Amino acid sequence: MRAEVTQGGRKMVGRGEFRGLPPGPRMPSAMQAIGWSMRPLAFLERCGRDFGHTFTLRVRHDRPWVVLTEPEDVKRVFTADADAVTASAVEASPALGPLLGPRSVMLLDEPEHMTHRKLMLRSFHGERLAGYGDMVVAVTCDEISRWPMNEQLALWPRMQAISSEVLLRSVFGDTQTEHMARLRERLSRLTAWLNDSRRLALTTVVGPRWLSHNAGFRAVMAPVEADVLAEVRRRRATPGAQDSENVLAMLERAHAWSGSPLSEPQLRDELITLLSDGPTSTSLAWAFERLLRHPDKLARVQREVLTGQDDAYAEAVVKETLRLCPVVPLIMRKLLAPMQLGGCTIPAGATAAPCPYLIHRREDIYPNARAFVPERFLGAPAPAYAWIPFGGGVRRCLAASFAQLTIKRVIQTVLSELDVRPAGASRSAGTTRSSGATRSSVAFLPGDQALAIVTRRTGHDDPQWPGTGTAPRLAA
Repeated sequence: MRAEVTQGGRKMVGRGEFRGLPPGPRMPSAMQAIGWSMRPLAFLERCGRDFGHTFTLRVRHDRPWVVLTEPEDVKRVFTADADAVTASAVEASPALGPLLGPRSVMLLDEPEHMTHRKLMLRSFHGERLAGYGDMVVAVTCDEISRWPMNEQLALWPRMQAISSEVLLRSVFGDTQTEHMARLRERLSRLTAWLNDSRRLALTTVVGPRWLSHNAGFRAVMAPVEADVLAEVRRRRATPGAQDSENVLAMLERAHAWSGSPLSEPQLRDELITLLSDGPTSTSLAWAFERLLRHPDKLARVQREVLTGQDDAYAEAVVKETLRLCPVVPLIMRKLLAPMQLGGCTIPAGATAAPCPYLIHRREDIYPNARAFVPERFLGAPAPAYAWIPFGGGVRRCLAASFAQLTIKRVIQTVLSELDVRPAGASRSAGTTRSSGATRSSVAFLPGDQALAIVTRRTGHDDPQWPGTGTAPRLAA
């Protein structure tokens, strides 16, 4: 049976026409969907072993995914013209559609995507980006002042609290209000609801329609939407608020200057996109999980912080963490025209899926690829189209630099104030074996949530460690 798909007036072949694709598992689509929903990382690794660097998955019955791990193929997809590919993030993460909304910059097609992207980029680059560093340090210091000392604690929820507060302050500026306290609580409740493993599996298998119509989801989503828009209205009515340097004010000014002021539905989607935490907090949890298992590397980055050196090693730790534990395992691009990939002509309508998870584990690109080796990024740039935790091309994550800055500053601040040692499952420090990954709504987190024991720094026997007990000035 022939099925046709249209995109912008272009007729594209349907599933009956998807022939000549790279090999892949022969199991029915429903079984592949279950494999993807239950153990996606193991599923990808098994397919990579069985079928090589390019293979086809049929997780969605109406559109195959052609998984790519060759940098040249990745480059071809990321640099393709807008009339050849479009975003398809909801394919791999169905929760994103109902959560972010159709007007989110992440989900817009061209040319609307590029228009909105250019207006948002001003908030995350240049001098404005540098100014966020001090705010991240302040938020982190405030959060760790409440951590229990000398007892086991999971770092991932603490990283969530830091990341969420950083996002709130960057978007709204002042967060010390009753309105912000309520929004903070409701965002936390929404995140917890989305991270339920059963709901995640069901959404992955059934698709976004189930989530959109779920009463439980609407019950936790609607209050967040209401609070976000109420805060927008309150600030619009406050004299001088539009002249602030927070992201909301800058975004509204940029759209006003462009002649396209944002409507409330547009603001809802853009602000929910900015406030929806997950990737940064899970990357932070992975960074500490890896450092806890490698005390020599933990000592090296802490020594760098305490002696006021440059932050080259901290930056290498961030890059290596994002290599081993990328935010998403697949980056989805729907083909609007046929494209040569993996030695095959992939027809329009199929999804090209560059795979950070597998590319980052290729031994021919990263020797000893499964080991945590930040040193590989010292004095050497990340390989082009082979280090892609934030995607690439015109749809590369617009907050990538902000995310990396946040991760680095949090690590530096924690290690300047505290000594951190492994606890629980992480007591086998020095091993390269991870505690395993657990799926969250938009990313993957350590299975043990990065268990640690922390103590206040009051000094150190090693003369290389200045025991001042005060946080040093962090490198700019």
